[in-house]
Amino acid sequence: MRDFVFDYIKKKYKILPDYPWMKYDDNAVFRHGDNRKWFALVMGVKREKLGLSGEGCVDVMNLKVDDLFLREMLTQQDGIMPAYHMNKQHWISVLLDGTVAEERIFELIDISFAATASKKNQRKT
Repeated sequence: MRDFVFDYIKKKYKILPDYPWMKYDDNAVFRHGDNRKWFALVMGVKREKLGLSGEGCVDVMNLKVDDLFLREMLTQQDGIMPAYHMNKQHWISVLLDGTVAEERIFELIDISFAATASKKNQRKT
């Protein structure tokens, strides 16, 4: 699923992943070109840290959702939870294990991209 996410962002937004932490070389950040704000963070997280059963890691993607009502609705769905390791009032974590449909993930990426755009670019949309 990680590859589908990376391809979607590359095709739609012409943005490649950034790997800012050498220690965690599989953790990828996607940033706006103009304001450098993150709109997505993809990382491997131990299942136990997310309250999930089983062992090992699972890929998750943190996305910004500023609308409180929408965020609350989303976190009631399987595979979407309050953000791991980010501000839970503004971010969600989405499992990239097939629990959440690709179309829904792409929709959430678009929401996060818009929420983190510069004020100048938000007015254009």
